[in-house]
Amino acid sequence: MTTQTLPIRKVAVLGAGVMGAQIAAHCINARVPVVLFDLPAKEGNRNGIVDKAVANLKKLSPAPLGDAAEASLITQANYDTDLELLQGCDLVIEAIAERMDWKHDLYKKVTPHLGANTLFASNTSGLSITALSEGFDSELKRRFCGVHFFNPPRYMHLVELIPTASTDAALLDRLETFLTTTLGKGVVRAKDTPNFVANRVGVFSILAVIEEGEKFGLGIDVIDDLTGTRLGRAKSATFRTSDVVGLDTMAHVIQTMQDTLPADKDPFAALYATPPVLAKLVAGGALGQKTGAGFYKKVGKDILKFDPAKGDYVPGGGKADDIVARMLKKPPAERFKLLRESGNPQAQFLWSIFRDVWHYVALHLAEIADNARDLDFAVRWGFGWNEGPFETWQAAGWKQIAGWISEDIAAGRALCNAPLPDWVGKVDGAHKPEGSYSAAKNAYVGRSTLPVYSRQPFRQAVLGENAPDPRTAGGTVFEDESIRLWTAPGADEVLVVSFKTKMNTIGPGVIAGLNRAVQLAEDGYKGVVVWQPTSLSGGPFSAGADLQAMLPAFMAGGAKAIEPEEKKLQDLALTLRYAQVPVVAAVSGLALGGGTELSVYCARRVAHFESYMGLVEMGVGLIPGGGGLSYLARRAAEQAQGGDILHFLKTGFQAAAMATVGKSALECRNLGYLQPGDVVVMHAHELLHVAIGQAQAMAYAGYRPPLPGQTFPVLGRNGIATIQAQLVNLRDGGFISAYDFEIATRIATVLCGGDVEEGAQADEATLMALERRHFCELLGQPKTQERIMGMLQTGKPVRN
Repeated sequence: MTTQTLPIRKVAVLGAGVMGAQIAAHCINARVPVVLFDLPAKEGNRNGIVDKAVANLKKLSPAPLGDAAEASLITQANYDTDLELLQGCDLVIEAIAERMDWKHDLYKKVTPHLGANTLFASNTSGLSITALSEGFDSELKRRFCGVHFFNPPRYMHLVELIPTASTDAALLDRLETFLTTTLGKGVVRAKDTPNFVANRVGVFSILAVIEEGEKFGLGIDVIDDLTGTRLGRAKSATFRTSDVVGLDTMAHVIQTMQDTLPADKDPFAALYATPPVLAKLVAGGALGQKTGAGFYKKVGKDILKFDPAKGDYVPGGGKADDIVARMLKKPPAERFKLLRESGNPQAQFLWSIFRDVWHYVALHLAEIADNARDLDFAVRWGFGWNEGPFETWQAAGWKQIAGWISEDIAAGRALCNAPLPDWVGKVDGAHKPEGSYSAAKNAYVGRSTLPVYSRQPFRQAVLGENAPDPRTAGGTVFEDESIRLWTAPGADEVLVVSFKTKMNTIGPGVIAGLNRAVQLAEDGYKGVVVWQPTSLSGGPFSAGADLQAMLPAFMAGGAKAIEPEEKKLQDLALTLRYAQVPVVAAVSGLALGGGTELSVYCARRVAHFESYMGLVEMGVGLIPGGGGLSYLARRAAEQAQGGDILHFLKTGFQAAAMATVGKSALECRNLGYLQPGDVVVMHAHELLHVAIGQAQAMAYAGYRPPLPGQTFPVLGRNGIATIQAQLVNLRDGGFISAYDFEIATRIATVLCGGDVEEGAQADEATLMALERRHFCELLGQPKTQERIMGMLQTGKPVRN
């Protein structure tokens, strides 16, 4: 095995600040051992600085760790006594403050201790990687590059990989492979220019928004309403995003642009002056979320906005004008024509900020990115945009938009007078099936051919690429309005099942389709994989049973009419469990109620790290009725192995009674919804590949389902009484309502097998009958009906 192909098994992170500690946490999420370094504490525990940073990881929101208890798995170290630990690390990431001199001082201290094959990288957000490598010998220069994570590292998909002229190309490939499959990131290779790609474009976009917002007299609340989800961008929009990132960080990035991009290098240089409103806030210590005030400030339940004219916080809540909101719903070509021609200041503002960014990326593409695809991905993944700038431009009509930009430049309406580069007029789009345009190479460049990307049957794509649509690709075996059964290219021995319902809910059509899939697979396939195309865009695995589909039966025959429908869901669970071929659930995103129940009855689960599973029926006044409680009772008995069943049952009871949802695959495993042998995948686009591989491996290993008819001991009336005693305290203490008490008691009754002696034997059929009885009885209760209607109408639980 050459040094270029050695796997990265252990990582060190230098610097236990906000980013360093969270990068270390994400390594732990990915099961990569990590050592976190910082300066030695001046008194007490030598690792006190790191210890405090690791403890803080448990408090941060959103949570950097998939399981907060795993913070202790981060090895703590300091630069005085522990540098020998670097020898055993395959990758060392420097993540200290953005000071070139501080970084060079640290490098002198640590580089003598690096292993002979260790990759060394800086997490700088914009300093020159080449300048950082000054003083390195040629061998270390070969192993040095930039690796820029975005905050928060667990959730932000982008990592920019920045080589110098000396960086070994094979080692870059090795690092990209690790970042992609092990850490689950989207990698963009950036050129070594100030602020790289995403921050260069994203921060320019923010500066343009501030400039144009002032020009058109718009408040920050209105601007955020205009530039968030209405544009297919992050809900936090512009100013809220800045508060989350940190206004001091924002000011630093802008300062880097000021210092390194003078007018002779960048025609937009005049815009890089720190906006007065930003300078004022930073000078006053209002640095955003971390200080409790920035562009916004929360006072009690109210969110106030900063008013630059008054120099103080005032009530916010401003919204987009209705006419502009309607324009934004039009197809791209019509949308931008309407915005450009409108006299409405908000519409003019929106046209202007799009024009400014298009102008900017066209002028700078050759300098900052290899091609338009890399630039679009960087902005999408780093700033939460649904479309990159070139994608939107192309969708709106390449030549028409280019003409309008040129007209605005000539009329002095643009932010600089530099004309569009010649290449814009020579092409009819940035993205084509053969590749994306590279201004530096004057050619369309294809996708990376690194082997790691063969693990992604459906790669992340850009508009115009004509990539396969996961909703229609492969070979369709059966399809109706609810479900599609198909085979993936190159894997025709495994039947893939994908739902087509809203939120992938489970109704009669999905139940029938899954039963059909098992029948077909038993007759001619090695296995079944349940996988949703929505997993590729952060969508749900399944939001559970389709309550809306049950309403007609309920209206016609009351609660009793639902029992046969509920039994069909339970029978499906048993069909999956006892299928003669392995059924694998490829879980990603929300898997609630029936979505969790479907998963736990499969032979195996392959879960994306960002999977959120839970039996949440309590929220609509019901108990889990699709086999979920039967599963929890059986698993508790299996885990107890003749010992204390209640000890193992408590976790499942509490999770169901409190409608707890695991906030990661690791938490879902702790709740019992994933088992120790289930596979966790870090990159959502690898989920289908791994799930198909699991189904094939189980089949080739001679898979046999569990023997049906097995019984297991239950706690009976003694267990119910024990749990009920705890519930009484919660009810009487005002922690739960009387109706919550009733539902939780019914959950305990099913889990304990009903009114039987402790240790009595039960089977799945008995417990499922109990589930159905209590489910249907609750369905007939007015308070349950209130909860269901409240959820259907508002999407929020009703507490009664």
